[in-house]
Amino acid sequence: MKTHFESRYAHSPAEVKHMVTADLRKNFLINELFEADHIYLTLTHFDRYITGGAMPVNETVHLSNPDYLKASYFLERRELGIINVGGKGTVIADGQSYDLDFKEALYIGRGTKEVTFASSDPAKPAKFYINSAPAHQTYPTKKVSKAEAEVVELGAPETANHRVINKLLVNSILPTCQLQMGMTELKSGSVWNTMPAHTHDRRMEVYFYFEVPQGQSVCHFMGEPLETRHIWIQNEQAVISPNWSVHSGAGTSNYTFIWGMAGENLDYGDMDHCAINELK
Repeated sequence: MKTHFESRYAHSPAEVKHMVTADLRKNFLINELFEADHIYLTLTHFDRYITGGAMPVNETVHLSNPDYLKASYFLERRELGIINVGGKGTVIADGQSYDLDFKEALYIGRGTKEVTFASSDPAKPAKFYINSAPAHQTYPTKKVSKAEAEVVELGAPETANHRVINKLLVNSILPTCQLQMGMTELKSGSVWNTMPAHTHDRRMEVYFYFEVPQGQSVCHFMGEPLETRHIWIQNEQAVISPNWSVHSGAGTSNYTFIWGMAGENLDYGDMDHCAINELK
């Protein structure tokens, strides 16, 4: 098993507006998350959020404790959210096993000392998408199936943004310190997510795009509403969204994405909307 850990600094709007394509991709795109028997972890200084992926195939993968965290163990001062985007697998948290099927989620509270990941079938390995945020107290570990999610349907075929939002690890489902995660599935024929776009200065966010058909891509939009930038995203890649930035995308096909966020506000509806015809 190998662990890849990376730390990235935060950037202001003034810096980002001068970035060329390579700079944007280097600082905000997470282009690799899943490799056999590896775990990838990327920490951004925006709310010290960690995004990662674990893909056990031939062995059990352990959630390591990077020296950078200066902690006795990974979740000493953190909480963890997991959504499985692969084959069936198992997460073991301090000896308690949780079976996760495709698109099922697990919240693990602060203070859990050991977390391991395993696949039920190496030929169809699990892909555990991981988000983590600092935590100030301990809440119970809990599995959330797709059937238990809070579901909201938004948009319309006429505006190419007909989508289903599955709120999985949010405060209307279970208590968390600041981490929130959910999954948005676009209907066939729709390509836009989160449109009209918005910002929320109280929270940063990370988008993970998957179920992007082979040969297709998603163009992710970021930046200030009047200074937007874009990053082309491939299947199973993620992008960091600063709290001051819009976060929206349009694909060459429909797709699914997982949103994860953290900050001082757990109110999902706390958004500063941007009029579509005023974006620049």
